[in-house]
Amino acid sequence: MAIHQIRNPIEWGWDQLKRTGHAMDAAAHTVEGTWEARDAAPLVVRRIGAADLREVLRKGFEDFGAYRTDVIFLCLFYPIAGIVLSRFIVGNGMLQLLFPLVSGFAIIAPFFAVGLYEMSRRRERGVTNGWADAFGVASSPALGQIVVMGLLLAALLALWLFAAHFIYLLSFGPEPPESLNGFAKEVLTTSAGWTMIVVGIGVGFLFALVAAVISVVSFPLLLDRHVGVMTAIKTSVSVVRANPGTMALWGIMIVIGLVLGAIPLLLGLAIVLPVLGHATWHLYRKVLLR
Repeated sequence: MAIHQIRNPIEWGWDQLKRTGHAMDAAAHTVEGTWEARDAAPLVVRRIGAADLREVLRKGFEDFGAYRTDVIFLCLFYPIAGIVLSRFIVGNGMLQLLFPLVSGFAIIAPFFAVGLYEMSRRRERGVTNGWADAFGVASSPALGQIVVMGLLLAALLALWLFAAHFIYLLSFGPEPPESLNGFAKEVLTTSAGWTMIVVGIGVGFLFALVAAVISVVSFPLLLDRHVGVMTAIKTSVSVVRANPGTMALWGIMIVIGLVLGAIPLLLGLAIVLPVLGHATWHLYRKVLLR
């Protein structure tokens, strides 16, 4: 029994990675033109500053106000899903993956916010039907590309969880934590714990950075124009290269928002997510010439 508990996190992380890889391969082969660009119109990246970020946040709040409780109801799914996953982690003897899972939410958040981008897109065009607008993504011609892009982020999350568990093994050995309180005390009061914190934050930052660079405008771009996944990723990278300081500030704002939203049992995400999601659509509009 003890051996099963020790191996369980590794096996779980590896299984998730393999399943993600198989799903990505299947999606990439069943959706024609997923990776290739299909829109001949050139994509011109603009330079923006802090004032532009304030404007996109203001517009994000305006969209949030327009949809009001509809958006809150829709986004309650995400914190609830997070709580369920957290309970699964704790219940299966993987306490060491609880914080990596919560912090790793930032990696896949852009995919979960795709419905919010669609809501902002429709409101911009003067066509709104409340929270049902979010499900317009299901009929989007870019659905295949969106799914593949989401699977790429899911693969990054799986890799991050695998790396986080490996860091735990190097710090504390193969024995799983016995309790949440005991684990927290050991992490915060021992040199091994602080080493794990520093290394984990550093490695986690690299994963979050990669996810942010490849997805900052990818999903809004896929929704709005006929482009492939590679074009969307390259465009996101170009946006970051053209605006490194502004995109770094945007990333900090997102992290602060997600942290604040996650503190009250993830329930604050029901407000933080829609505002940031709507604002991301307007960031896309601001940084790319139409």
